[in-house]
Amino acid sequence: MDGSIPRRRLTADDWTAAALAAIAEGGVDAAAVEPLAKRLGATKGSFYWHFENRRALLDRTMRAWEQAHTDAVIAATAEAPAAAERITDLLHAVFATIGDPLELALLAAVDDPSVGAAVARVTERRVAHVEQLYRAAGLDEAAARSAAVAAVALYLGHAQLAAAAPSSLPTGAAWTAHLTRLRDLLVPGS
Repeated sequence: MDGSIPRRRLTADDWTAAALAAIAEGGVDAAAVEPLAKRLGATKGSFYWHFENRRALLDRTMRAWEQAHTDAVIAATAEAPAAAERITDLLHAVFATIGDPLELALLAAVDDPSVGAAVARVTERRVAHVEQLYRAAGLDEAAARSAAVAAVALYLGHAQLAAAAPSSLPTGAAWTAHLTRLRDLLVPGS
């Protein structure tokens, strides 16, 4: 025995986490087999043990992104008893992530089949969730759908501003005041 510590065997989740980090740093093209293997200190053989090809990795990576960035946010903001409070909690949770490089990289890569399908699915789920919150707050179906689309579009617009012109967004106390104004616009009964 040479005294070295045996390395832990990589899992598909390790490859997925590395792919998410690579996408956040360098876009979808950065989630290629060889650079990921290098990042993980692994061989390409390890990759192919877990995935048939890069497309399978991207599909799994997009499911992991959906779970972490949509399922988890929905669950974390579902505890308040009143719909208006849940909308406010959701507003604060998602606007705290404005400028997340992973979200921005995925929005920029919707021409990739795996990414485009996941972004479309996630966006619709987000709109549907917000629509349900507005319905619970007393809006009729058409008004709830319209308000949900506007709310998600407002988030996406802020994300694009954070990427393209971050100095256009307020900071510090001005950001807090901005979120209060957004809440007043987006939350019924504010």
